[in-house]
Amino acid sequence: MKQIISALFLCMLLSGIPGLQAQNIQLHYDFGRSLYDKDLQGRPLFTSTVEKFHPDTWGSTYFFVDMDYTSEGVASAYWEIAREIKFWKGPFSAHLEYNGGLSKGMSYKNAYLAGATYTFNNASFSKGFTLTAMYKYIQKSEKPNNFQLTGTWYIHFAKNGLCTFSGFADWWREKNPHGNFIFLTEPQFWLNLNKFEKILFTVLFAVRELYVYTAPNEKCAVGKISQI
Repeated sequence: MKQIISALFLCMLLSGIPGLQAQNIQLHYDFGRSLYDKDLQGRPLFTSTVEKFHPDTWGSTYFFVDMDYTSEGVASAYWEIAREIKFWKGPFSAHLEYNGGLSKGMSYKNAYLAGATYTFNNASFSKGFTLTAMYKYIQKSEKPNNFQLTGTWYIHFAKNGLCTFSGFADWWREKNPHGNFIFLTEPQFWLNLNKFEKILFTVLFAVRELYVYTAPNEKCAVGKISQI
């Protein structure tokens, strides 16, 4: 409980810094480790996420950085940065992306992606989604040439957008111990307390990194819910 209170306090401090309000700063406590303690004893308890979306006249830039923490310090770091190129009217844009990171004893393989994105937002921007189809080159992989499909969504609801349901889903081809394909999704429910006067933070409930591996001669092989 002391760790949870410390995490919430840190989130409040970070959210209250004016210079950081352009970014979204999150701190997650891993309740999944308690639910699955037999399999996940060594998993870090805390994960921080810094993300930012910045539109401009040539499209938009989005990035996030995830870092996992143990009592000894940072255990792993992973980031993605994506650029939508669009200087014309219409729902389609060109997409460029990089994924990579490292953890103790290993590094995530560099992944370079390129493709096209379809974007929809309703007139009030209270809901929308994107669909992106990409070629994915995974550097130094046994089979480097792959593809990825990504969808994102958001819906603001309740009075004055007090609640938000958002998330993403990725499906890509990559040879792994379970097969040749991986499905990854992260649905999120936000309670936007910053809609109230003098409150500068929000509360997030999320299932982080739900993996499903599709293996030969099997419908699916379910991985783990890494963080809640």
